[in-house]
Amino acid sequence: MQQHPESAPGLGFAAPGRVRAEAIAPFGIAVAAALAAGVLAALWLPRLAPWPLSLLLLLGGSAVWIGMPRWRWLGAFAVGFAWLGLIAGMVLARQLPADWEKRVATLSGQVLELPQAEVRRTRFMFRVDTDATQPAPLRGRLLQLAWYDDFGAHAPGPRTALHAGACWRLSVRLRAPRGLSNPGGFDAEAYALAQRISASGYVTAPHEAAELAPGHGIDAWRERLSARIAAAVPSASARYLQALALGDTRTLDDRDWRILRAAGLTHLIAISGFHVGLVAGAFALLGGGLWQLWPRLGRYWPRHQAAALLAVLGAGGYTLLSGMALPTVRTALMIAVVVVARLWRRPVRVVDALALAAIVMLAFDPLAVLSAGFWLSFLGVAWLAWCMPVAGSGWRDKLREFLSAQGVATLGLLPLSTMLFGQASAVGPLANLLAIPWWSLVVVPLALLGTALEALHAGAGVWAWRAAAACFDLTWPLFAALGESRFALWWLPEARDWALPLALLGAFWLLLPRAIPGKPLAALLWLPLFWPPLERPAAGEVELVMIDVGQGLSVLVLTAQHQLLYDAGPAIKDGYDAGERAVVPALHALGVARLDRAVISHGDNDHAGGFEAVRAALPVGLAEAPAGAPVRVDRPCLAGTAWEWDGVRFRFLHPAPGFPYLDNESSCVLRVESAHGAMLLTGDIGEVVESRLLRQAPQDLRAEVVLAPHHGSAHSSQAAFVAATGARLVLISAGEGNRFGHPRPAVVARWQASGAEVATTPQAGALRVWLGRAGLQLRERRPWRARLWDAAERARAAAILSASERTAERAGGLRRVGTGQGRWLADGAVAAVGRGRAGDRAGAVLEPAP
Repeated sequence: MQQHPESAPGLGFAAPGRVRAEAIAPFGIAVAAALAAGVLAALWLPRLAPWPLSLLLLLGGSAVWIGMPRWRWLGAFAVGFAWLGLIAGMVLARQLPADWEKRVATLSGQVLELPQAEVRRTRFMFRVDTDATQPAPLRGRLLQLAWYDDFGAHAPGPRTALHAGACWRLSVRLRAPRGLSNPGGFDAEAYALAQRISASGYVTAPHEAAELAPGHGIDAWRERLSARIAAAVPSASARYLQALALGDTRTLDDRDWRILRAAGLTHLIAISGFHVGLVAGAFALLGGGLWQLWPRLGRYWPRHQAAALLAVLGAGGYTLLSGMALPTVRTALMIAVVVVARLWRRPVRVVDALALAAIVMLAFDPLAVLSAGFWLSFLGVAWLAWCMPVAGSGWRDKLREFLSAQGVATLGLLPLSTMLFGQASAVGPLANLLAIPWWSLVVVPLALLGTALEALHAGAGVWAWRAAAACFDLTWPLFAALGESRFALWWLPEARDWALPLALLGAFWLLLPRAIPGKPLAALLWLPLFWPPLERPAAGEVELVMIDVGQGLSVLVLTAQHQLLYDAGPAIKDGYDAGERAVVPALHALGVARLDRAVISHGDNDHAGGFEAVRAALPVGLAEAPAGAPVRVDRPCLAGTAWEWDGVRFRFLHPAPGFPYLDNESSCVLRVESAHGAMLLTGDIGEVVESRLLRQAPQDLRAEVVLAPHHGSAHSSQAAFVAATGARLVLISAGEGNRFGHPRPAVVARWQASGAEVATTPQAGALRVWLGRAGLQLRERRPWRARLWDAAERARAAAILSASERTAERAGGLRRVGTGQGRWLADGAVAAVGRGRAGDRAGAVLEPAP
């Protein structure tokens, strides 16, 4: 592919004599890349560097950046590293203090952004006032709140009065940001850090809430315009126009997002940089037109300068109107750079504008790198700036340029989008080929024209909105069919972090000019990302993965060629579904394409709620649950039922035929046994069934790995049962700080006193256990992928006192489990032992209102 002659040098491929003047060298593309690399390096650390060290590094790096031209990239790297550390440290320090956890506080503040109304709750961002009447730890803090309907009510209630920009006095119960930790899962704590959220919580007394002032400001205006679109456009496409014109995606449902993701169109449906460019161009034309109508204006201000300034004002205003989405900010900054250069009568290349925009963005908000939009936006423009061919004047040349841009965008961004989202759209190139010209050149301009007219006079923009909706409806059925086709999405297992740089290098190689040799070999660099090696057990060995689902249970059991799911986590009607949000992404990330068998231990929501989402996402060979359980399955689980996979034997121990359905006490108890040991999956059984199993077949309870019954409740894990198992490792799935107090400290202590090591999902995240020739091994997700924003890891690190534990802790998450009296280090990765103590639990999702 031929490079643009003015773009290639900007990436550092020109001879030294052709580099741009020294005056702008401190802000070139190489410096911007080094700054971003420094920010990423700081984020890679498991914990923050001391702030005095970061401050010294910031000052020293700035001096090198400014005063040592040959080493500016090193100075920029140091500045990025230090600046991220300082900003992240300040944001984390502003999170809710431990002594305020679960306390009820009465606060006054303002509703920010657009409230998200759902079936049984409204979610919204709330900025606490800074006056002295507010609690000191919460003044000026940003909170993520939910307003639930009153229990027993059949109508939404007073939460419908929430509007953007309004000021309220609310009583809320708060918690510091927490999230689940799973393969392929959404990182809620990283999101909270990036958005500077200090706490999450819910309104405790809706009837006492008081509105102090009506909605005002940009967000309130956006909300009103969005309501006008909904009223003016009768078709279902109104919700898409709200997203295209105003960045309001609140009315898009799960099906809409599934289609958009599968068709690779999510970057078009929300406001993008192209929208900002259209608005800037319209304002520039408006300015030019005004100067043509009144030539005397040129005496006071040259026409081209006025048009350029109006373009910046239009871009900036529309960026504010769209909610400051990252692609719009990037485009507005690039336009500002070009305009300033033009006012100073200096030429500027695309890569220079892109570099300066990135530097300004990182200086203003280094935490933006935690957003996928930052990387997709800047890297997409960088690829296009470097690889776009020179267009001719004919329509064939224009068409060739458009198709080339599609190929560059698809090929260049595929590795990054795959790493970020764990999936690739097989129909995306075709869908984008059709959607980009039609939506960008027809639908979006009409939607923006309607918005502009409506802002001038109520009702003036209705015709343009309806025309945009009609044009959108012409193509949406095709995209919906593509997105819902069987082969639309390609799910990929979770790859190692180093696979992304290799894949990007492969894309770079493929996009080099045609004369570059060895291009077919570049595809080999994609293999670690698109076909990563899967850690599957050998024949006769077994692997267990306890997925972090909060207060619930979901366990995946793997043999060499088969996979079984035991429970699927909780689900809230019309709300959070762990099956969809945690279990299915984890299965995809682990390379599971189908389930040979699914066992739902019993019908309680925290075990069975997510199963329908799992069944909808993956084929399930055989589903079992206790007889009488309110779960749609193929047959009941019965004691004595047994089968063998790949040298591993499975057998149900409970319930017996004829046993009545008694909720927890009817849980399917499954024994998994190999030549290397056994695992016992117990569901929610209590002391009654434990005693029954002790009487009937105590020898079947002997196991190296045991799932603590009923999340470690006080009515389970009696002493005789604990002794009969002889467990070396006990796994407990629970929600951090759950209202049931699971696991109970006495239960944890009982297991530990027996010689077992205890691992819990709130503290360790997803737990991965191998039982095979190498012995019994455990990998804890949080220590293995420790990040500075992980609250559980920060709390654990603060609790480590001995030097030996500090040394062991640094290495990560895989260890060989012994008798609880010592450690065996494997692959240089060790985690502290026996961390299931009471009070030592620090991370999961905020539960819904009790």
